[in-house]
Amino acid sequence: MSTILTRTFFNRPTLTVARALIGKHLVRENGKERIAGKIIEVEAYVGVQDKACHASKGRTARTEVLFGPPGVSYVYLIYGMYHLLNVVTERTDFPAAVLIRAIEVEGTLIDGPGKICRELNIDRSLNRLDMTEGRHVWFEDRGARGTRKKVGTFPRIGVEYAGSWAKKPWRFRLIDLK
Repeated sequence: MSTILTRTFFNRPTLTVARALIGKHLVRENGKERIAGKIIEVEAYVGVQDKACHASKGRTARTEVLFGPPGVSYVYLIYGMYHLLNVVTERTDFPAAVLIRAIEVEGTLIDGPGKICRELNIDRSLNRLDMTEGRHVWFEDRGARGTRKKVGTFPRIGVEYAGSWAKKPWRFRLIDLK
């Protein structure tokens, strides 16, 4: 049995949500098919002090979604070619989110946030989507549990510009893919 993750799930500390998302499923319904992938890796971004978080530069039209309610999608484009999917966490007016970095679909690892969005046809048209409603893109709990032994913590990737914030062990990855 699967259940759609609720706003309450995302309305918790970002690091708690990030770890808890490991082993859950990202589901994409595009009108033609439904694709579900087990979440293998995520990264957390927490508040305006976190120099790797987009909100560290202030509240802008782009980052406004990060200050909104938990459980909402934050999809943006990097390098002019790759979309990345995040889900907003914590309380309204506190900017934080979790980036989805890797999923496993039917035994195939899709490793990389840009690859996930390309494979699941996720783009900016899905930005600001309430992911707790089970429409277009959402998260499900299908009963699998990621234990502390199976989840490793690592520094975040691609945020070297953030100095010491880049070294925070806020990337979580399932160690045993079985």
